[in-house]
Amino acid sequence: MSDAWLLAVVLIGLVTGLIAGRINPAMLFLFAFLLCYLLGMVALDTALTSFTNTGLVTLVLLVLAATALEKTPLLGKLSQVIGHSSLSVTMAKLGISTALLSSFTNNTAVVASLIGVVRRNQAHAPAKLLLPLNYAAILGGTLTLIGTSTNLIVNTFVENAGLPPLGFFEFTPVAMFIVIACLLLLVILSRTLPDRREESADESLPYLLEAHVASASSLVGRSVVENKLRALKKLYLVELERSGIRISPVPPQLVLQSNDVLRFSGAVESVELLHQFDGLDWFGKHQAKGQNLVEAVLAPSSTLVGKTLKSTQFREQFDAAVMAIRRGQHPLKGGLGDIVLQPGDVLLLTPGDHFGNHERLGDEFAAISGLDLSVRLDKRRSQFVLFGFVATIGLSLLSVLPLAKGLVLLLLSYFAIGAVSLSELKRRFPIELVVIVGSALGLANLMMSTGLADGLAQSVLSAINGFGAFGAFIGVYLLTLLLTELVTNNAAAALAFPIAYAIALNYGVDPRPFIMAVVFGASASFISPYGYQTNLMVYNAGNYRFSDFVRLGLPLSVLYSLIVILMVPVFFPF
Repeated sequence: MSDAWLLAVVLIGLVTGLIAGRINPAMLFLFAFLLCYLLGMVALDTALTSFTNTGLVTLVLLVLAATALEKTPLLGKLSQVIGHSSLSVTMAKLGISTALLSSFTNNTAVVASLIGVVRRNQAHAPAKLLLPLNYAAILGGTLTLIGTSTNLIVNTFVENAGLPPLGFFEFTPVAMFIVIACLLLLVILSRTLPDRREESADESLPYLLEAHVASASSLVGRSVVENKLRALKKLYLVELERSGIRISPVPPQLVLQSNDVLRFSGAVESVELLHQFDGLDWFGKHQAKGQNLVEAVLAPSSTLVGKTLKSTQFREQFDAAVMAIRRGQHPLKGGLGDIVLQPGDVLLLTPGDHFGNHERLGDEFAAISGLDLSVRLDKRRSQFVLFGFVATIGLSLLSVLPLAKGLVLLLLSYFAIGAVSLSELKRRFPIELVVIVGSALGLANLMMSTGLADGLAQSVLSAINGFGAFGAFIGVYLLTLLLTELVTNNAAAALAFPIAYAIALNYGVDPRPFIMAVVFGASASFISPYGYQTNLMVYNAGNYRFSDFVRLGLPLSVLYSLIVILMVPVFFPF
């Protein structure tokens, strides 16, 4: 079997694994690249070169430098925009602020900073603001080279192919049309989103709570009905476990025994109802000392993802007990300690005295109600951080100082003033991004050298035969758009770039419009809550359903795509 066919089999397995979503994308990319090395398709020194690419190093430095930016008052000022204006005015102000801020800082941090503020505001339903604001953050990321990691990843591929690197504001002319038009659409469509505050008054949010019947409990020897366990407001007994056997639904006449495990589904305020039952112990009861409960949203990058509460020793790690877990609108089943945690899960916590001081809260949780996760810098250091970042970008644009060197100097100055620490950068080091980009660079080089990219390009060209370069450009954009909804934005860019570049070479035209098709296509994750990490963050925080993403995301995706298809050839002719 030729190398091209072997590589095709490896890539099919990679794409299948990405779509299935059961294995971390970084592990899939690394395994695919290692398999290519083991099959003799790439030499070791060549493979390692992919991970020391200049563009990749610059990407890592930018991510680390943004750590200090997130501590400045910029993100906090967004909360001041939410006032008692009309929904349209509030949405317009927040949308513009979010998009501009996301153009030069991490949009995940922007969305995370907004979640708690929006949920606590009394003027407008969080469900009417969070999803549009999430989309505004994604749109803002298309404005500049550093607005999103996808832009930087594509630039890495561009430089690796020997092409002139993408300019800092090269995206901006097209992106400005996109941001203005799409924000207007979001202002209009935000009114169509449901007001989930009214729903929550009548329907319980499905937290899973678990309680244990003590041997001396007065509940023992009496049936479920006699103990009035079926008459609790917004709290439903969904399962009983006895000697390892789970009983669901629970028969009303079932007599309780000591050591029975009861599992309830209900609203957060219903936890208080369990106090009325003598001898009923629940998760976190012994740590509860009258303090307020805390809701914590699990971040996509959390080390807890893919693990159970038992295996993580959550209480010992964070000085907090998990009383309940919620996953969107879908009721959970099984033991509380045995549930495999997923990004976006909401944990109801009883915090200990030291919980708020834990150094990894900002890394593990996207948002925590009632707590300010970000340790803000004082005014003097905030001004230095902002001025230093702007100066570094400005010197790079003026070709006075290469961006990589400027970022190294910037990070050293941040160290000097105490804006960041070595341990903090160690925690924030984007290892998964490095693995994905490094592996993808190696795979892209193999696709070009083995002729697989050219073969795939020929297949695309035959499918759109007669439509010319413009038809091929549309085909590349739609392919990237489909991939970003099925897998992830970074993976979509990595898989689509070699094909786009090969198609441009086949036509003998400027590859720039095809590169832009990949850039904008990879950032167009609007329809699925699972296509982009910020989508997942607001999915639970706003109590959204999949239909909400389709209702708002589908027309947004159509408008976004029309602007890209019409405007890119104007600013980047073939």
